Amino acid sequence: MDQAMTPRIRTVALVGAAGSGKTTLTESLLHRAGVLTRAGRVEDGSTVTDHEPEEIARGISLGLGVAPFPWTATDGNAYDVTLLDTPGSADFAGAVDAALTAADLALVVVSAVDGVQAGTHAAWRLAAEAGVPRMVVVTKEDKARADFRHVLADLRAAFGDGLVPLELPLGEETSFTGVADVLSEQGLAYDREGRHRTEALPAGIADEEHRLHDEVTEEIVAHDDDQLERYLSGEVPTPAELESTLAQEVRTGEAFPVLLASGVTGVGVDRLADLLCELGPSPTDRTARVQAGKTVVEVAADPAGPTLLYAFRTLADPFVGQVTMFKVLSGTVRNGDRLLNTATRTEERIPGLFRLRGKEHLPVDAVPAGQIGAVAKLTGTPSGSLLAERTGPGASMTARPPRVRDTVYALALEPVTQSDDDRLSAALARLTAEDPTLSIDRTGESTVLRGLGDTHLAVALERLARVFGVHVSTSPVPVGYRETIRRPVEAEGKVKKQSGGHGQFAVVQLRVSPLPHGSGFEFVDAIVGGAIPRTYVQAVHKGVIEAMASGGPHGYPVVDLRVEVYDGKSHSVDSSDMAFRTAAGNGVREALHSAGTTVLEPISRVSVTVPISAQGDVMSDLSARRGHINATTSLDDGLVQIDASVPEAELGRYVLDLRSLTGGRAELTMAPGTFEVCPDHLVPA
Repeated sequence: MDQAMTPRIRTVALVGAAGSGKTTLTESLLHRAGVLTRAGRVEDGSTVTDHEPEEIARGISLGLGVAPFPWTATDGNAYDVTLLDTPGSADFAGAVDAALTAADLALVVVSAVDGVQAGTHAAWRLAAEAGVPRMVVVTKEDKARADFRHVLADLRAAFGDGLVPLELPLGEETSFTGVADVLSEQGLAYDREGRHRTEALPAGIADEEHRLHDEVTEEIVAHDDDQLERYLSGEVPTPAELESTLAQEVRTGEAFPVLLASGVTGVGVDRLADLLCELGPSPTDRTARVQAGKTVVEVAADPAGPTLLYAFRTLADPFVGQVTMFKVLSGTVRNGDRLLNTATRTEERIPGLFRLRGKEHLPVDAVPAGQIGAVAKLTGTPSGSLLAERTGPGASMTARPPRVRDTVYALALEPVTQSDDDRLSAALARLTAEDPTLSIDRTGESTVLRGLGDTHLAVALERLARVFGVHVSTSPVPVGYRETIRRPVEAEGKVKKQSGGHGQFAVVQLRVSPLPHGSGFEFVDAIVGGAIPRTYVQAVHKGVIEAMASGGPHGYPVVDLRVEVYDGKSHSVDSSDMAFRTAAGNGVREALHSAGTTVLEPISRVSVTVPISAQGDVMSDLSARRGHINATTSLDDGLVQIDASVPEAELGRYVLDLRSLTGGRAELTMAPGTFEVCPDHLVPA
């Protein structure tokens, strides 16, 4: 691509609720641009961006789809547009996070049938937090029960000032055949091929359109002192002047244009593409923010500057291995370049550049500042990495920390065969590199996969089998119960095997007592007079720790224990480290059985953010789960944060129940807390 194209690059993240029409709209834009001879259908599994088998089977987007296309807008300029099609399900919010780090504009897609949903709120908030300018498109105006005016009112109620409707529908439901252009005050009537002709406004909508034109004009000029002064003096701004001012307001986040388009009939799609190009910011209108030590540095998108690129997503391709998707922040990256990973200080060679269009690889020689590209086999460059010229200023920079999402759902994994077991760790490492919202830990003997929901983990395990050939069975994650001794007690542990030859002999006298919750373990060497030789005291220590880890009478690891070894016996020939380790373990087990133990259950710190209208239901549900409400805090936008302490045993499917309870409007974080005594009747048998 010509480096001079950077100002005419548009990278747009399509975000919004599941089922709002993002993928269908992407297909329609590609078809209208001439990239596709026929638009695919989600129902047929034939779309460009939903090409993975897991997506086709479910009929929803599960990952980040990339779809570039060329577009010549009504201003006469040729643009390079890249759409980033994102999932609407909260389980796959990590893909939205990644898209917003690369996009210069977020297009919030809203269904004219379903209106503003939980996913709409989430998408709007994420784009705002990422500092990405926003536009809105209302889709499905051709469907039964579509109501653009009702949706517009909902948008204004949800997101306040700044929404600027630029179109009204000409007809609704099956009669939706065009749009009224609010700036030019003309009608655009569409044929079956998605092409339009300009005509006078129908009489039935003219009065409404004129009123809206005046409102929109006043809203646009209100942010431009010079234009406002001229408007108040009676000078009427032209549509081109209004569009120019509006474009600046979109860049600064003061205005959010609202458009109409049908991904099925093509009505409004060409005009949507025009306005994405003419109103949307270019890479040169924004700067990338990176770290140079403790300082935040802004990097301009200069294609002639030092090369600096940001790897925002990786994916596992069964044919070429790891594919790294990146955005060039500065400079121009070319085939064969050698760039430094600024975090690991390792050099990566760029073997063969390409652009992604769904699963298709489009080879290119170079990728200039502002554009999205891809490369295979950068195995040392995970998501969130910066690559720079070794001798350039970018070599001292690192990417700002990405958004970290708390995992809220987990499953224990068990390999099906020994071959699966041998390959599981490596496959999971690649899976989590592809999707940072997945995490792995080991709980006892279990491998635990954690993520954002049940569908998230189900898809991950399907990919584990399909891409990596590793099969596992799953089960709920065991609750991490612990035990502690009920009262102080003295106990003797011994080993005596002296039947001739080299035997085993050790005796230890222990005082075992409970410690306050959370204290851990304390070992005290109180041996005097050499009753146990110094060389064996460390073995006693190890034996105590091993016995605690192996579990008390209920089978759970023992915590909060003080063990004092104060006496014992040894034999000059038959004593050994192993004998004293075994004797110490026997003594601890004797003490635990003699005094009895109390089972402790883990308590999680839970934070739920919900609309105030759902506060009562959520608090009641937490209380029913034996939770203790610690605090409630009122937030902006009619939200409340509820902080609670809840037993881990009550939280296995909590994220799923919470979404059902709140209609998907809740945000949940969970973190390990303390341990508390488990009621006797709830101790697992």
